[in-house]
Amino acid sequence: MHFISFLENGKLTVALTGEIDHHCAKAYIQNIAGKIEAYTPDVCVLDFGEVTFVDSSGIAVVINALRSMTQIEGKLVLTGIGAQPMRVFTASGIDKLVEIKEAVS
Repeated sequence: MHFISFLENGKLTVALTGEIDHHCAKAYIQNIAGKIEAYTPDVCVLDFGEVTFVDSSGIAVVINALRSMTQIEGKLVLTGIGAQPMRVFTASGIDKLVEIKEAVS
């Protein structure tokens, strides 16, 4: 598991990498929740540009980030989602719960 995060003008961006499966999902969930709690951003962007694979554990990462942002009345946005992760998110209905953008604005 490896990711980069930065805060700019109330927007927390977390760039995820590699495969998001049961081996790393718990660590991603804890680290993202920690960043959200520490910075209380208005918007949290999860950048999936470098993610090659997502399974149901990736859904859990998104749902937990959404829960954390909802608690602080913030907004979660997903960006840079490739074909395979997008199929998983569409099949699960995540695309109905969270805004999905092509690029970080």
